[in-house]
Amino acid sequence: MPDSDDDYIEAISDDEAEAHQVTRGAGHGTRASGQRHGGGRRAMAGFEVTRTWENVVEGADGTISSTVEGMLEAGKRRRLLKDTTPLQRGIIRHLVLILDLSATMTEKDLRPTRYLLMIRYAQEFVTEFFEQNPISQLGVIGMRDGLAIRISDMSGNPSDHIGKLQSLREQEPKGSPSLQNALDMARAALFHAPSHGTRETLLIFGSLLSSDPGDIHTTITSLVQSHITVTVIGLSAQVAICRTLVSRTQPGLNPDLAYSVALNEQHFRELFMRGTTPPITSRSAMLEDNGLENGVGQGGHSRQNEASKSSLLMMGFPSRILETTPSLCACHSQPTRGGYLCSRCSSKVCSLPSTCPACGLTLILSTHLARSYRHLFPLRNWGDVSWKRARSETKQSNCFGCGNVFPDIPSKEALIQVTAAQRVERRSTGNKTQGGANPVTAGRRGQAEKERGEAVGSTGSGVSESGRYACDTCGRFFCIDCDVFAHEIVHNCPGCQSREGMLLAMQVKEREAFAESHGHVHGHGHMGGLENGGGDAMEVG
Repeated sequence: MPDSDDDYIEAISDDEAEAHQVTRGAGHGTRASGQRHGGGRRAMAGFEVTRTWENVVEGADGTISSTVEGMLEAGKRRRLLKDTTPLQRGIIRHLVLILDLSATMTEKDLRPTRYLLMIRYAQEFVTEFFEQNPISQLGVIGMRDGLAIRISDMSGNPSDHIGKLQSLREQEPKGSPSLQNALDMARAALFHAPSHGTRETLLIFGSLLSSDPGDIHTTITSLVQSHITVTVIGLSAQVAICRTLVSRTQPGLNPDLAYSVALNEQHFRELFMRGTTPPITSRSAMLEDNGLENGVGQGGHSRQNEASKSSLLMMGFPSRILETTPSLCACHSQPTRGGYLCSRCSSKVCSLPSTCPACGLTLILSTHLARSYRHLFPLRNWGDVSWKRARSETKQSNCFGCGNVFPDIPSKEALIQVTAAQRVERRSTGNKTQGGANPVTAGRRGQAEKERGEAVGSTGSGVSESGRYACDTCGRFFCIDCDVFAHEIVHNCPGCQSREGMLLAMQVKEREAFAESHGHVHGHGHMGGLENGGGDAMEVG
């Protein structure tokens, strides 16, 4: 009977056989270390070991509920600490979503599988995309067996795309993907997109190869000439052709922002939902935001400048009608009792937003335009409130949004003890990080936390020690749940939209106008209203 160890070694490489070789006479179960063990220890020295259990500290009541709540609150604030600088963005978008349906999507490194998780996130992406971009168009393409499959056509109705994506659950991924065929089909779908809108492609790529019938670099050149930008989300590892694709189609953007690899399920969803934000169309703002100055030819400058020019677009705002007898709609030729009449030719369409099939007029509602407009002037981040400020403003004992009672303000003696304990804990955590972590990774994380803390006026990850968060405009206090709701759902401050907040804003504008008329300007060279996204810039020599 042959030795089982020899049969096992024949199926692996020489290096692996040396590492797994049984040493005779060295004791039962002893394996030779080999040179591979030393190399593994040296390789592991570059990785950081994260001990999450050390961050859990018992509270005064002997439980860890307070620590868990603090970690959840830190996660919510981390999602909200985004750049809220008003920039020129394309609010009328034309996006093609390309999904990898190859055999590599059957891997289970993302639960339950890459394929099922991608379909679920794609459905959520479609819903969120049209929620934030109601006057945009979306199409879905798949890659399977070296071919490009049209899953759904360009449309502004999310129900059409969600239904087609749901049908993919009944199919099995197979074959190899073809980037060239998928990009050619996406370019054909975006060929007739108007010049006042953006032309974008979001690629979900889980494979490490591409089965292309020709030269893919020719296809990339065609995408550049058609002004189509490509963003890639990888599920396996970075591929050289994908990095070349994003760097050539988005020359003014850092490739690390346009091409990312998902680390886990949550990171994959965050990368997916990042595509719901309209891209920056102003070239100067892109270069300033990414710290890039060179690397684009004269053709790229003229194309970006042409795309950055403002243009007027004629739109219609129809009213809904209800009919006693059904009539055919112009979009689907189906009998319906209700719909919307085109403001120009009086043709009936089923839903909005849409384009009139008869005259080509863009038909939307005023609410659609308002929801798209909020990307140009996003709601500013709210700052955390210290115990000192909360003690000075005792009247705001409840959240202005939901009315929940804030935590009680501790006495001065108890506050001093809590502050001292936090300093000791922060110092010990920093010593552990410096001693056991990769110094390069620890330095980068420390610098990032420092910059994020300075941006919101906090000492840590933006979490308020008092559980209160204040709007810089109206000064109202809110809880963390209202903070998330205001920034991710309504995109407006309840305090600023209230009657008292509007009166306060009018008083601020009056003071700014008075200061401007008398030549008094803030020492930093900008007016307070400009930071909130309103008002005109004021140049100071």
